[in-house]
Amino acid sequence: MNKNGKALVVFFSHAGDNYSVGNIKVGNTKIVADYITELAGADQFEIVTHKYDGMAYQPLCDLAKEEQRKGELPPYEGSVDVSKYDTVFIGGPVWWGTYPQVMFTFFSKVDLNGKTVIPFTTHEGSGLGQCVRDVRKAYPKANVTGQFSIYGHDVRDGKARVEKWLKTLGY
Repeated sequence: MNKNGKALVVFFSHAGDNYSVGNIKVGNTKIVADYITELAGADQFEIVTHKYDGMAYQPLCDLAKEEQRKGELPPYEGSVDVSKYDTVFIGGPVWWGTYPQVMFTFFSKVDLNGKTVIPFTTHEGSGLGQCVRDVRKAYPKANVTGQFSIYGHDVRDGKARVEKWLKTLGY
């Protein structure tokens, strides 16, 4: 625990066929989430859905676009009690300009209003996309701040960048 209170890292990450980095065993966002967990002394909750398992990159893109168009909220496994956390890092890849729809399932089920919420993304050119806006919309009474994005192809060598960012947040 640090001066920011108890922290939690909530994220969705996609292993398998990924743009720019090929077929990976550990998703880009999970690598960043693991860095944050270690460096900030945070707990971690991974949003897990098997809906996208084994999908090649282009069919996954097509499905993600269709889910977004329809406003689908795919299910995920498990749950987390956020009541004991002051700060929640929210991470995912940027798919079609924002987080994957399974993140919106989490947003619809878990109330983070009144907490400090720190969005982070992995991407291949989208930066944060509309993720910060979407987190603010989901949690209008949260302090949404300190956002961070990193190219997916840079995460494996990006621990120092994550550490530098976390230091600006007081971690």
